[in-house]
Amino acid sequence: MSATFITLPANRQSVGPPPGLAALPVDLSHSPLLGILGVLLGAGIVTITGRLLSLGLADLKGNVGIGFDDGAWIGSAFNVALMFIGPFTVYLGGLLGPRRVLLASATVFTVICWFLPLVHSYSLLIVLLAIAGLASGTFYPLTLTFALRNIPLRYLALVVALYATCIEAAVNFAPSIFGFCRNHVSWEWMFWIPALATPVMMTCIYFGVAESPKPQSKKQPPSFVGFFYLSCGFALLYAALDQGQRLDWWRSGVFTGLLAGGMFLLLGSLVRHLRSPNFLVDLPYLREWNTILLAGALFTFRFVLLATILIIPQSLSVRGLDAEQLAPAVVWTAVFELVLAFVGALLLYKGIDSRLLMAIGFAAIALACLINADFTSAWSAENYFRSELLMAVGQSFAMMGLVCSLLLQAAFSGGLDAPQRILTFSAFFHTVRLLGGETGVALIGRFIAEREKLHSYLLGLQVQSGEWITESTVRHLAAGLASKSGGLAVATERALGIIDSKLRLQAYSLTFIDAFHLVAWACVAMLLVTALLRKAPLSFAQLPSLQQGSTSMQESRP
Repeated sequence: MSATFITLPANRQSVGPPPGLAALPVDLSHSPLLGILGVLLGAGIVTITGRLLSLGLADLKGNVGIGFDDGAWIGSAFNVALMFIGPFTVYLGGLLGPRRVLLASATVFTVICWFLPLVHSYSLLIVLLAIAGLASGTFYPLTLTFALRNIPLRYLALVVALYATCIEAAVNFAPSIFGFCRNHVSWEWMFWIPALATPVMMTCIYFGVAESPKPQSKKQPPSFVGFFYLSCGFALLYAALDQGQRLDWWRSGVFTGLLAGGMFLLLGSLVRHLRSPNFLVDLPYLREWNTILLAGALFTFRFVLLATILIIPQSLSVRGLDAEQLAPAVVWTAVFELVLAFVGALLLYKGIDSRLLMAIGFAAIALACLINADFTSAWSAENYFRSELLMAVGQSFAMMGLVCSLLLQAAFSGGLDAPQRILTFSAFFHTVRLLGGETGVALIGRFIAEREKLHSYLLGLQVQSGEWITESTVRHLAAGLASKSGGLAVATERALGIIDSKLRLQAYSLTFIDAFHLVAWACVAMLLVTALLRKAPLSFAQLPSLQQGSTSMQESRP
C-alpha cells in the first residue's frame, strides 16, 4: 500500500497514516443512526435476557415443576448456547454479512421468547432455551465487527458511549424490571419484554445496515469443522464452570468429563488449524502486546462487574429481600451511567487518552468497593446509595476506555487491512468476554461459599455449648418464646435456630466484605495492566481529521 501524506492538526507534523488507517470506513449506510442503534440494541437485548433469566429462575422452575438440580441447567442451556455460537457467528457474518445473520436470528429469537412462558415440559424448555441462546448469541459478536468495518470515526466515541449504556444499563436495570413485572404484572414478561424489543432492533437493522454482497472468492469454501471443534470445546468449558460449584468441582465425574472434553476439543481444533490452516483465521495477528494485555483487562473487567451483578444483590437477598426490594441498590448506578457514558465520549473527543479513562474507571470502582466494605447485616438498599455515583463513574469509564482501546488497537495494528484479521480479533475478544464473565461467576461463587464456611466456623468458636454467655442467651430467648411455643423444649429449639440464623447472617456479612475487598484488589491489578499498555499513535480526537485528510487525498488522485 503506497504511502499517503495528509494534513494533521496544527500541533502535529505531516506524516504518513498509521498502518490500517486506509481501511477505516468513510461513510456508513444511508441511515447510519439506525444501523448503529440496531446492533447496539442487539447487544443490550441479549444481556438483559440472560440477566432476567437468572433473576426469574425460581418462577420458571415453579412453572415447569422441577427441583434445584434440574433447574440449574435452565440458565446453562441458554448461556452455553451463547458460548457455542460466538466464534461461529463472527465468521458467518463475515461470509454472509451481518444483516442476513442478524435478521434471521432475531426472527427465531422473537418467536421462541413469545412461547417460552407457555412451556410446561422440562425437556422442551431446555431445547427452546438452547435455540434462543444460539439465536441471540449472534447479536453481540457482530457488534464489534460492524463498528470497526462500518462506523465513521466521527461517530465512534458516541457509539462506544451508547454501547456502554446498553450493556451496563441492561445489567443494572434488570432487577427493577423483573421486580416490577413479577409483583405488578406477571413473571412471563421476563421473556415477552425481549420479544417486544427485538422487532425494533430488526427494523433498525433492516433500514440501517446495508446488505453485504455475496462472497465471490475463488478460494475453496472455508471448512467449519475446526470452528465446530472450537465452539464445542469452549461450550463444554463454559458448562463445566457454570455447574462446577453445584457439582463440587473435581469430586464430580460430570464436571471432570465436561472439562476434559472441552480441553480435548480445543486441542483438536488447534492441531487441525496447524495442519490445515483456515484462511479465515489469523492467529499470529493476536500476538500483539496490547492485544494480550487488553484481553486480560476484558477478562478482569467482567469479574469486576460482579460487584453490582452478584455481590450487592446477594448481600441483600440473604436477608430475604426480593428483586424489587434490592433493585434500588443498583438501579441508581444505571441511571447515572446513562449520563456518564456520554461524558466519557466528550472526554474522548477532547483528546483524553483511552488508557487514562480506563484507569479512572478502575480506580473509581475500587474506591466504591472499599466504601461498600463497611457493609453490615443491617444494611438495606439505601445504604448503597452513597457509592452509586462512584460505581457508575467506574463502570462507565472503565468500559469506555477498554472498548476504545480495543478499537484503536484493531485499527493501528493492521486489523482492518485484511478481513480475516478483524474477524479473528472480534471472535477472540467475544470468547474472552464470555469466558471471563463465567470464570468470574465461578470464582466469586466459590469464594463466597468457602469464606462463609470459614467465618461460620470462626464465629462458632465463640458460641460454645456450656459457656455462660451462650447458655444465658438461649435461656432468655427461650423464655421469650415459651408463650408461643409448645413447651420449653420447643422454645429452646427455636432459640437455638435464631442464634444459628444470626451467626449465619454475620458470617455472610464478613464474607461480602471480603468479596468487596477482592474486587478492589482486582481493580488495583488492572491499574498496573493499564500502565503497561502502549499508547496508540493517535487519539480519538485526532482520528476524524486524519481520516478526512486521507479521504481528500484519495479523491484528488487521478
